[in-house]
Amino acid sequence: MNEEIIKQIANELNITESQVKVTLEMLEEGNTIPFIARYRKERTKGLTEEQIKVISDAYLYQVNLLKRKQDVIRLIEEKDLLTDDLKAKIMNCTKLVEVEDLYRPYKDKKKTKATEAIKNGLEPLAKMIMSCPLKGDIDNLASKFINDKVKDVKEAIEGAKYIIAEWTSDNASYRKYIRNYMYKNGILTTKNKKDAKDDAKTYEMYYAYNEPLSKIKPHRILAINRAEKEDVINVKIDVDKEKIINYLMQKMIKNEKSFCASYLKEAIEDAYKRLIFPSVEREIRSELTEKGIDSAINNFGKNLEALLLTPPMKEKVVLAFDPGFVNGCKLAVIDKTGKYLDSTVIKPFVKNITEEQLKKYKLEVVALIKKYNVDIIAIGNGTASRQSEQFCADLIKEYNMPCKYVIVSEAGASIYSASKIGVEEFPDLAVEKRSAVSIGRRLQDPLSELVKVPPEGIGVGLYQHDVQGKKLSESLDFVVSKAVNSVGVNINTASPSILKYVSGLKKNNIDKIINYRNKHGKITSRDEIKKAKLLSDKTYEQAIGFLRITEGDNVLDETAIHPESYDVALKLLDKLGFTLKDVGTNKLIECLNKVNKVKLKEELVTDEYTLDDVIESLKKPNRDPRDEMPQPVLKSDILSIDDLKVGMKLEGTVRNVVDFGAFIDIGLHDDGLVHISKISNNYIKHPSDVLSVGDIVNCYVIEVNKDKEKVSLSLINPNE
Repeated sequence: MNEEIIKQIANELNITESQVKVTLEMLEEGNTIPFIARYRKERTKGLTEEQIKVISDAYLYQVNLLKRKQDVIRLIEEKDLLTDDLKAKIMNCTKLVEVEDLYRPYKDKKKTKATEAIKNGLEPLAKMIMSCPLKGDIDNLASKFINDKVKDVKEAIEGAKYIIAEWTSDNASYRKYIRNYMYKNGILTTKNKKDAKDDAKTYEMYYAYNEPLSKIKPHRILAINRAEKEDVINVKIDVDKEKIINYLMQKMIKNEKSFCASYLKEAIEDAYKRLIFPSVEREIRSELTEKGIDSAINNFGKNLEALLLTPPMKEKVVLAFDPGFVNGCKLAVIDKTGKYLDSTVIKPFVKNITEEQLKKYKLEVVALIKKYNVDIIAIGNGTASRQSEQFCADLIKEYNMPCKYVIVSEAGASIYSASKIGVEEFPDLAVEKRSAVSIGRRLQDPLSELVKVPPEGIGVGLYQHDVQGKKLSESLDFVVSKAVNSVGVNINTASPSILKYVSGLKKNNIDKIINYRNKHGKITSRDEIKKAKLLSDKTYEQAIGFLRITEGDNVLDETAIHPESYDVALKLLDKLGFTLKDVGTNKLIECLNKVNKVKLKEELVTDEYTLDDVIESLKKPNRDPRDEMPQPVLKSDILSIDDLKVGMKLEGTVRNVVDFGAFIDIGLHDDGLVHISKISNNYIKHPSDVLSVGDIVNCYVIEVNKDKEKVSLSLINPNE
């Protein structure tokens, strides 16, 4: 374990070196991030999952950086060109690009104008020109290098200039200065192409656009990249090249009175135009794209976590309503446990439908509601969603139905319905009916249902389709894992899809659990899992605290208390005069609220983190962090854009949070947009500082565009 790297990470994260070191030690021992964050707080001093992941990622980056430094040093040493000064410079680099800059002059190059000139014996001439001699003249100097491959003085000078240009381009110090200068002073400029196709004018704002590189927002970088990829715009970086060339001249021209000064200037100008600028421009755009990708992934992760932790609508019979026009609306009824009961297809939105046909469809839905005592209708938010909402609102009113409806995100439902998981769950159901069941189950338990969809298939990001790949996948898997482990999993009802995110569990563990459940029925204790050898000792340690057993042999098995701390819980109960039967009762809660934790910690020989966790779990054994989130808005009537007036106050649900604002479902076909400037009277760096997906907010209409069916909203009360 490299001490220098540990020190660097500690400084960057503003934590102690010992926190970094102990975290890395535990990761190397095979402990998972959720386990360390939840059950080893006393060792990390309360580091969060995010902090632990940053430590892990930063260490890996630094290890890879160190490896590259060592490789570069070895490669230069093999050429017998390594100096102590160069070695020190390489070892002091903090970024990979700096290492590559230093290595550039020593790389084996492909055939270039400079390598050909060197082959032709012109390297000494290049050095002479760079020395800026005062005596003599260029013709006399260059004529000495005419040979069978160099015809005349002109060719000799040209070749020498190519060599000087490449040396200039390969100079790490110059490149660092130019890169920094371009970052601070460059302007990203875009212009639409003459024959560009952008019928919907998606990229209209970038037809003639410019913004300083230092200020450009991550989402704009990705939008510009996409427009460029679709051949709508040209993109370039504008910078004051004269200032850069003057800088290079000051560094390289030792004497302006030299007869070689003008040739040196020509070589410098060639180096900048042909070699340096295109290369540095690519590097900068690549780095900007990386920042855009990181921001998009981070934003997507926050939205995904909020969506996964949407509160479940427990103990409700749901009529799932998957909207559609030509192919009709797919309906499915699921009971309080998510079990499929019935389904049908209705086509209330086909052209030229008669009143009689429409009434027939309404009565069909009413019959399902009555037959199964439906509590809530869950309507998917895709095509024909608002027409379906109108249909449901009308029938609830007309037939005085005792239920309400709610709009549910259907992103990824079609992926699930055609997936192996969907087929295994419902082999006898058609694809579209599986999709309806998924929509309904998302209301009952969003986390358990959404884990069946690849994270990138859930539409709560910005430009996530532009950042597909390993980085996105790993980041989103981390978010899902964090959500699953924070809630905990009922081992007797959990699907393989959710079990795979439980700390430490692998496919063979999941298969053993499922097979054991099928053969022996309900697992009644955590101890049974150990005795049946469903998990190895290490996996048991990592996973067991997140696997819950409700209504089993031991009430502690349904809590977040790890079995290694059961003795602390039992001693605490005994000390206070209670037993396991009292767990979760008001009497015990009142007593636990009054205890002296400092004294208890010493008496029970435990740490403050474990004691806090034990106390909270004894108060509420089946604690679900989602219960503290706002419940979805249930409706029985519909809102039309014609009903809206500027200044109107509405209640809405945040559906997506992006860099420039948030989209809020106020019951219209399209979500309203609240711009970042209208979220708070106080300065906020990002909308996610204030808002999360699923938040229920009061908002005010500030603009209604009926032609485009767009509504602008504000969260700031205009009357305050």
